[in-house]
Amino acid sequence: MHQLGHTRSAHHRNHLLQTPDTFVRAPLPGMRNATAIIHVGPAAGARFTQYTAEFDARGSMGPSPSQRFVYVLVGELETGGRRLETGDFAYLPAGSNETVLAKCPASAAVIEKPYQPIADTPKPRFFTGRQSQVEPRSLMGDASLEVRMLLPDEPAFDFAVNTMTFQPGASLPMVEIHVMEHGLLMLSGGGIYRLGDHWHPVTAGDFIWMAPYCPQWFGALGKNPAQYLIYKDWNRHPLSEAR
Repeated sequence: MHQLGHTRSAHHRNHLLQTPDTFVRAPLPGMRNATAIIHVGPAAGARFTQYTAEFDARGSMGPSPSQRFVYVLVGELETGGRRLETGDFAYLPAGSNETVLAKCPASAAVIEKPYQPIADTPKPRFFTGRQSQVEPRSLMGDASLEVRMLLPDEPAFDFAVNTMTFQPGASLPMVEIHVMEHGLLMLSGGGIYRLGDHWHPVTAGDFIWMAPYCPQWFGALGKNPAQYLIYKDWNRHPLSEAR
């Protein structure tokens, strides 16, 4: 893809498409025998950070002062005394001292965000889960589009992480424009994503950041289902301090 400077990657005012041929790897503080592909962060205008962590054998990632969500893409990880396999996930609350360990090579999607507390609302606690065991829900009654909510829809949580699975030919029922921002990692399959006034072909391994109010729509193409992991800020008033 890099011949003569060509790539599907694109950076516009209200969105970013980052494809694997443009990934740059660099370790983050607290990593040992591991490295990170930082997809988005405050430098791009995002209020969260998302990266892919790649672990060598006996690799590790130290604690984060922010809350952290980890989704295993390949291999096995350990955190909080729990073993996580491919498709498993963990939520580590802000201030947690938990590290993330890999005995063998592995990779994970990692989302970090400063926590926005609400008065008289208990803060969320550490927990783990498995994507395949989360009950799927159809989106707006469309059985060809399934959503799995990986974090509880409760006031304690100030962001949501879902997987969305589209059967071939399925699409979002509308062009969405909203105050929430997104971080999206394509897990499998592919299709066409409308972002702002641009239409991008996307496939497994691609990352997308969508700024608040970026017009967005997706339609799945090909013979196999398309699935992505998607973040959004949630359950907080737009005038809260962090904005």
